[in-house]
Amino acid sequence: MDLNTITEVVRPRTRAELPSWKAGDAWLAGGTWLFSEPQAQLSRLIDLSDLAWTPLAISDQGLGIAATCSVAALDALQCPAEWTAAPLIDQCCRAFLASFKIWKTATVGGNLCMSLPAGPMISLLAALEGVCTIWKTDGSEQRIAVVDFVTGNNRNVLAPGDLLRQIDIPLAALKRRTAFRQIALTPVGRSGALLIGTAGREADLLLTVTGSTIKPLQLRFSTMPDANTLRASLLSDVPDALYHDDVHGKPAWRKAMTLRLAEEIRAELAGLRP
Repeated sequence: MDLNTITEVVRPRTRAELPSWKAGDAWLAGGTWLFSEPQAQLSRLIDLSDLAWTPLAISDQGLGIAATCSVAALDALQCPAEWTAAPLIDQCCRAFLASFKIWKTATVGGNLCMSLPAGPMISLLAALEGVCTIWKTDGSEQRIAVVDFVTGNNRNVLAPGDLLRQIDIPLAALKRRTAFRQIALTPVGRSGALLIGTAGREADLLLTVTGSTIKPLQLRFSTMPDANTLRASLLSDVPDALYHDDVHGKPAWRKAMTLRLAEEIRAELAGLRP
């Protein structure tokens, strides 16, 4: 869609060249949502492409993902053999309600910043204990866990002019065993619930709840819980008010699916199911 209110496009090449933020500005990375509907409130786009951030960086500390990294580039990443959690990347990329053409343009950071309950990059990055680096308008930086970055449906911690720079995944999280569950009302529909469990050598459990709730939630257990303990924790730690309500699933159904999928994850990671 043409954005006929845009009068200027700025293409900074360094952080120092980023213009002062003003009303009517928008960051442009993939633009798959930005160009999908009218944006009458916008007058200037700040194109991030010339910043030329390295999309993906593997190091001894883990994986660094630039906010401008495309979903397709992330999906194509050749992960080290010791990254037990690597299959989650493929699973979450395929949880998108999007075509392969969107994959090539849509960005990991864009999905995170849209902060929709069904955002699969939110699910992936939260489950892998990712940490965001945010460039603040005053020149400083803020680091915050992905699970705390999203605060509600289409809401997050970014203030006007803040820019998500990258997400770092720690190596320890990439070496954990994983279990993935997703459900939708239709075979190719938007996720009604998307849960991920990870377990380490000490048989602990980190359960990440997304899709069914308006923001990502995590439950951490130092040892693998039994079915009753897990269910009781979900009932007490996930308030009914946080279950999302839209055409893709009512809160009562989302809650029931969350309880069901969580138990499937627990059983799989506990070795009770293949």
